[in-house]
Amino acid sequence: MKVLYTGSFDPITNGHLDLIRRCSRKFECVVVTVFNNKSKEHFFTANERCKLIKEAITDLDNVVVDITEDMVVNYAKKNQIDFIVRGLRAVSDYEYELMVASINKHMYPELETFFMIASPDYSFISSSIVKEVAMFGGDISSLVPPNVAIALKDKIGRELK
Repeated sequence: MKVLYTGSFDPITNGHLDLIRRCSRKFECVVVTVFNNKSKEHFFTANERCKLIKEAITDLDNVVVDITEDMVVNYAKKNQIDFIVRGLRAVSDYEYELMVASINKHMYPELETFFMIASPDYSFISSSIVKEVAMFGGDISSLVPPNVAIALKDKIGRELK
């Protein structure tokens, strides 16, 4: 069984990685897609985000990373994936994710969405918070994998010059 985990991952956090690792133990194949929303300004390019994820999961043989600009349902159909996983950090995430899961199910009836509750250690982490903490010079070492911490510091340093 394949499962799709999609997001902007700008950047990937330890919360995202925890979800990927948990999925890799439950599914034969985890397809992680970096959603490249052209109408949204990203800190890292889609290729940079993809590379950062690949570097962080070298120990996971059953995880594939891809980039898409397509709707989740279209990507799932094209790649014959019938399961999506979404992480929930708080009750506030549920309302939005339920609405998205419902429209996805309407558009692709075979598609099932699994909600996974974030591990308590990571439930407060978001990519936005990580970037903000990094911008102010805060310690992000417990929030992101080492390669992402380095990439963020490098990019912030270049942008501040």
